[in-house]
Amino acid sequence: MAEYDENFEQTRLTMLAKQHPNIVCSEGEVCFEADSDDRLSGASWRLEDAVFDQATESGFKLQLMELLDIFISYRAQCGESPRKQGILRFNDGVITVEWLPHGTASFSE
Repeated sequence: MAEYDENFEQTRLTMLAKQHPNIVCSEGEVCFEADSDDRLSGASWRLEDAVFDQATESGFKLQLMELLDIFISYRAQCGESPRKQGILRFNDGVITVEWLPHGTASFSE
């Protein structure tokens, strides 16, 4: 089993924030879940419509979804928990992820 790098996620989120400063300066939240195969299965976005459109058009949304899938898979490979649910938040140019114990949250799209 691979050794878990505690800086892996935040390093990549910081890189993404530097690529999309106009989006991450806005206040937003993405609630996400993983399936039984430890792959991203759904996400619910909470942010202003104009920012959501910009996130889609710029590629930010796709890049973030790919990163979340990578994070979930990486945590599974390393045996790290929790990894089934989380909330990603961005505001003032900073992106953070909070992992939630499986089954503690119910997200709707």
